[in-house]
Amino acid sequence: MTPAEPESSVLDVAARAGWLYYVGGLTQDQIAAELGVSRQRVQRLVSRAMTGGLIPVRLEHKIAACLTAEAALRARVGLGHVRVAPSLGPGGDAAMATAAAAAQMFETFLSREAPQVFAFGTGRSLAAMVAELPAQRTERHRIVSLIGNIAPDGSATFYDVVQRVADRLHAAYYPMPVPLISETPAERELFHRLPPVQAVARMAATADVTFVGVGQMGREAPMHKDGFVTRDQMDAMQANGAVGEIVGGVYDAEGRYIDTPLNGCMGGVRIETGRSLPVIGVAAGEGKLAAIRAALQGRILNGLVTDESTAAALLA
Repeated sequence: MTPAEPESSVLDVAARAGWLYYVGGLTQDQIAAELGVSRQRVQRLVSRAMTGGLIPVRLEHKIAACLTAEAALRARVGLGHVRVAPSLGPGGDAAMATAAAAAQMFETFLSREAPQVFAFGTGRSLAAMVAELPAQRTERHRIVSLIGNIAPDGSATFYDVVQRVADRLHAAYYPMPVPLISETPAERELFHRLPPVQAVARMAATADVTFVGVGQMGREAPMHKDGFVTRDQMDAMQANGAVGEIVGGVYDAEGRYIDTPLNGCMGGVRIETGRSLPVIGVAAGEGKLAAIRAALQGRILNGLVTDESTAAALLA
């Protein structure tokens, strides 16, 4: 355990390693790849899980139910990357519930020796995730935004995260220098014809790993609460079957993108369905359940970080 690593975090990782080894049947090499640590550390973690009393016959730790839910989501939904965090209970902030687990998953990708391009959407869940990242130097990697970062008043959008990630990692970052929502499709097209914007869009569309938030529809939707769409526009999208939104792409209950007036004005890169590279949604909470389920069904996402109660609802 490093001085900066709290005991609770070490026990969480040890419990995860112990479960993967004793229950999941993975080899130590496989666990090392899953957790993004060395084989020697896996040996120490598994030993810690046993000597710490986490694994007498069954895993005696709060994370056990989360690990079981992760295995079920992998098997039933076909997720390549999944983390389930303990729920914070009624009234708890779902974004805070997923923050540490999402940061841990991101760190497993950061440990890759080959230079990586990491693409990010925006939102509270991703901002909370970034706040959990320890400062480190990973100059070999690049951070790129998927979505426009200019608000209607000309300011940077509040929950834009690429600069925050880059500051934590001392890595190069590439914002999407266009309005989040243009006035007209023609205006959006003008921005997207600019060579720097095209370069950033190409990088974002082919990123090695992508992290996004998941937005719900309705009066509590971030795009409505933050003033990007009116109540009438939101009602019209819902009447057209919209249940969720990811980096501005609005989709129905089957996870199929639908045409809305908003689509032609959104600045950024839409997530193509069925991607083979990791596209990981960080989202939890009852209000987001329909949006998460649809995004998984339509293969907009192939990875997920969520909390235990949301995972249970997805598996019900």
